[in-house]
Amino acid sequence: MRYRLGVDVGGTFTDVLLIDEDSGESYRAKTPSTPSDQSVGVLNGIDKVCAAAGTSIDEISQVLHGTTVATNAILEGKGATVGLVTTQGFRQVLQIARSFVPGGLAGWIIWPKPEPLAALENTVEAVERIGADGTIVTPLDEDDLRGKLRTLGDSGIEALAVALINSYVRSDHEDRIAAIAAEELPGIPVSVSSRVLPELREYERTITTVANAYVQPQVARYLENMGGRLNKRLYVLRSDGGLASAPAAAGNPVSMLLSGPAGGVSGAVWAAAQAGHPDLLTFDMGGTSTDVALVQAGVPRIGRETKVGDLTVRSASVDVRTVGAGGGSVAHVPELTKALRVGPQSAGADPGPAAYGKGGTDPTVTDANVVLGYLPSELAGGEISLDTDAARAAVGAIADAMGLGSVEAAAAGIVDIVNENMFGALRLVSVQQGYDPRDFALVAFGGAGPLHANALGKLTGAWPVIIPPSPGVLCAYGDATTGLRDEAARTYIRRFSELTDDEVRGLCGELAGQAVAALEAEGVDRADLALTYQADLRYHGQGFEITVAFDLDGFSLAGLGALFDAEHERLFSFLLEKNERELVSLRAAATGPRPHVAPVALVEGGPDPSGAVRTTTTIHVEGSSVEATVYDRAKLQAGNVVPGPAIVTEMDSTTLVLPGHAATVHPSGSLLIRPSEEAS
Repeated sequence: MRYRLGVDVGGTFTDVLLIDEDSGESYRAKTPSTPSDQSVGVLNGIDKVCAAAGTSIDEISQVLHGTTVATNAILEGKGATVGLVTTQGFRQVLQIARSFVPGGLAGWIIWPKPEPLAALENTVEAVERIGADGTIVTPLDEDDLRGKLRTLGDSGIEALAVALINSYVRSDHEDRIAAIAAEELPGIPVSVSSRVLPELREYERTITTVANAYVQPQVARYLENMGGRLNKRLYVLRSDGGLASAPAAAGNPVSMLLSGPAGGVSGAVWAAAQAGHPDLLTFDMGGTSTDVALVQAGVPRIGRETKVGDLTVRSASVDVRTVGAGGGSVAHVPELTKALRVGPQSAGADPGPAAYGKGGTDPTVTDANVVLGYLPSELAGGEISLDTDAARAAVGAIADAMGLGSVEAAAAGIVDIVNENMFGALRLVSVQQGYDPRDFALVAFGGAGPLHANALGKLTGAWPVIIPPSPGVLCAYGDATTGLRDEAARTYIRRFSELTDDEVRGLCGELAGQAVAALEAEGVDRADLALTYQADLRYHGQGFEITVAFDLDGFSLAGLGALFDAEHERLFSFLLEKNERELVSLRAAATGPRPHVAPVALVEGGPDPSGAVRTTTTIHVEGSSVEATVYDRAKLQAGNVVPGPAIVTEMDSTTLVLPGHAATVHPSGSLLIRPSEEAS
């Protein structure tokens, strides 16, 4: 067996990438997603890509999967019925939550508070208490607990979460409750907070554990089903960009809520490195949404919170921001304002945009691009034929509602608005985090990303705009080229004056040992592992922390404090020099090696791209019609310069080069779009 398979399931398409481990040669396939059962779309894609490679599924050694099963369970409210065990006196921990309401002042009046994932009637109190110093204040009343667990079983719970006060310091009572639950509630999966999130703050720890329990049965069934059908070693991408084995992912599914977007960031980092750009903004535009992230020095920013819909959990994830802007985003004109709006509603995969010819009538971003002449007559290698008349009819409804003189004007308005929506997301990860987007390259991918990339480059000033090879399946590429990862954390609240350098090194060594052991159990050689460390720090008296990455070689508390001060000043533009620094939590992560994938090396062809010309077509740009040259990307060679206006087509995506810009073909296969004077 000599192939690795990367699979990414999106809202509209399922992307599959097959990599020959010997030669590095890759094969790709793109099939419509099947929301009712994601495994159907995955298996269809696998059959298709194996046929393209002239091989069979038996030759695949590993399947590396980015999935939205956990995400969709949260967004659609279709998770398990969860029972919750808390410490006596804390039964309403989820209802009290945090006193934060999104939006302005009116939010207090009109904001509908989301229902907790574990209902109050399914929450019971354990008679027990552990102190903040780890001492047992009140022993666990096991007889009382057994009766309450049986009551939960009778109420029909499908999963159980256990989150006791101060269990991050000492887990004895949680461990015992899990053991009793296995006796009283056989077959019911149990999520324990001291394993899911052994960190400070009872609400964050409880909601994260409950979210884990909420998606656990559905994720476990899906992974078991996939593993059974494939009969392969199945690995799942975590939200932080590392891989976990299927059993580990099934036990801790809250760590994979942003599995899909993380794969795209991993793939973008690899592609940008080949083109010599370690600092980049990622721009992943699919059929349903757009995900953006910031990468500095080849390392994605990792946040400590994961947000899905109205839910925020404490789990490591690539700092990805998502907006409801994709190729399937629906344009509409509210009767009250008569102002054009685009998204967040999406036509999805079924029926999809009107141009797909599957019964959809709503005008979408894809329909607008068809009207403007930016898209070819077929998508996904002929999988989908585009109906231009249906697209014009759909967008025509927008033109009529707004009183515009032409369908093209309405289409241009749709594209402009969706571009501004995505520009706002890119500002969230750059300007609002203290970074100037002009200091970064912009890597665009996803099925729709390259079509809008040049326009986003103009809005952000981020050059070059990089279009990687196979941009439509880059998320699957990231899945297939990522190493295993595991981390261990501990809350350890001490002022710096109460700590020593050796004490911190010792704690980091213990945490590193836990993370390393988990990967060694997967067969990874210890010598191949890379270790990274993080600390959650604050000034004494503050109610929040800042996460700082540090190196254990040459470690000192003074150096750690300097890193914290620099990050605090970057974020807030001031320091609290009279307040002592304070450690809150430490974290160690072990990452396995990335598999070898042979990089693309195109044949040198000089600046003339005429050998790749397919035809010419009329497109509409900035209110006028212009002739654009259409190129076949597979025939472009290193050094070719493609002047705009131009359209570059390939199986899984389409790239638009605007007038006044040019795309240079890098030897690695990426297209580097810049303003014409810079490209020359």
